[in-house]
Amino acid sequence: MLVWLVSYHVVVESPEDGDNCMVPHDSVLVQLLALIDQLPLAPSAARRGRPCVYSERLFLKAVVVMIVRHLPTVYALLAVLAEPGMAAVRDALSEAGCFPTRRTWERRLKAVPERLPAQIALVGERLLALLDPWADGSRAVAIDSTVLAARGGVWHKKDRAAGVVPHTSIDTEAHWTKSGWHGWVYGWKLHLIVTVGSIWLPLAAELTPANVADNVEAVLLLDALREAALFVLGDMGYSDPDLVTHCAQRQRTLVTTRRAAYPHRDDGVEVRRLFHQLRSHAIENFNGQFKAIFDCARPVPTKGLVATQRHLLGAVLVYQLALLYRFQTGGSLRAGLKPLLQAA
Repeated sequence: MLVWLVSYHVVVESPEDGDNCMVPHDSVLVQLLALIDQLPLAPSAARRGRPCVYSERLFLKAVVVMIVRHLPTVYALLAVLAEPGMAAVRDALSEAGCFPTRRTWERRLKAVPERLPAQIALVGERLLALLDPWADGSRAVAIDSTVLAARGGVWHKKDRAAGVVPHTSIDTEAHWTKSGWHGWVYGWKLHLIVTVGSIWLPLAAELTPANVADNVEAVLLLDALREAALFVLGDMGYSDPDLVTHCAQRQRTLVTTRRAAYPHRDDGVEVRRLFHQLRSHAIENFNGQFKAIFDCARPVPTKGLVATQRHLLGAVLVYQLALLYRFQTGGSLRAGLKPLLQAA
């Protein structure tokens, strides 16, 4: 068998005569997987025992395949990779000619979500330098959470208090929240920080049960930004004195809407109105685009916190990879991202 070098220096083996390779070696999916090799890796926690045989990059690539091909479970991933038409992708998910066993895939992919927030922050920092969305010098970010419905039935409060699960379809790790737009929702919250500028670039993300307060999770998100942002724009859920202090200690200014009777007549009302418009334009448009690309208007296809974190945080990472791919190929950084991933 011959060895070919394809885009981004991925080494794969050519198929034997008669093999049916439906995914070309230079397909968008294979090139997205190759981009993982260009990215910095989040540090892994120290562990005892035998060193890992396969690298962390391999399992990040597997998450990308799961998101792009809409494969919510490890079983579905391995079933698709077993098809002859996925030979090029299977080669990209092998190291030193070896392909992990099913048990290895299950164990290592279960550990990926814990590192995804740090990985997203690292990739966001790299893209921030490459794409320069703050060319005008604004250095502002929008912070928000979006509510996503859990798969299956809902666990009512009286049943939860009694410890009764009336149906096996209920995801007992999800929780309730009340959204001003959607009303009561049983599910999850995707917490995000996105640049306010010419490009909607996610810089930090985390996935929690829906009952986690926005201002509590905001501390972890903001700590991932390092020194990047000067202004943090949020809604009323982030109007918290402790969060104001946290931002001030890091030379950032938190700007949020206020809880007061309308119309507001204080001296800062016009400045806050301008910041609110900037925030809404960035985060609302990003949320709408993200949900359209990854079909988040429906209940999530996964069950359990770990699997849902892998799915939704993995989708944020894929969005970042799509921006990097478009940057390197000279494409639009806003329009056409959904067709790009559908074509992969």
